[in-house]
Amino acid sequence: MLYAILGTSRMEEAMVKAIVGANWGDEGKGKITDMLAEESDIVVRFQGGSNAGHTIINDYGKFALHLLPSGVFYNHITSVIGNGVALNIPYLVKELKSLTDRNVPMPKILVSDRAQIMMPYHIDYNTYA
Repeated sequence: MLYAILGTSRMEEAMVKAIVGANWGDEGKGKITDMLAEESDIVVRFQGGSNAGHTIINDYGKFALHLLPSGVFYNHITSVIGNGVALNIPYLVKELKSLTDRNVPMPKILVSDRAQIMMPYHIDYNTYA
């Protein structure tokens, strides 16, 4: 899972920070993204799918995000699901509902028109292939 964080510096120049993992396991990318997101304008998830998730602990509680970018807890951030994400739409809706059910404001989410949409037959194919 890869993230990019976009923000503006005090000198109004655009600044981009990328958090890239080098291992298959949990390296804390989501937590680092969450920490840097506080001072960012846009958080982009640009690879992966609804994986095992990353844990975020904040004033709203403890959350395990599986598909959404870590910036969803900040009202000022636009969160983007990018073109390298395997997007399972029912999982996305369920994850958004799990946040709003716990009084997290509905995040601003944009989805790339090039995100790969997972269809039910993809899951069936992996089950029986």
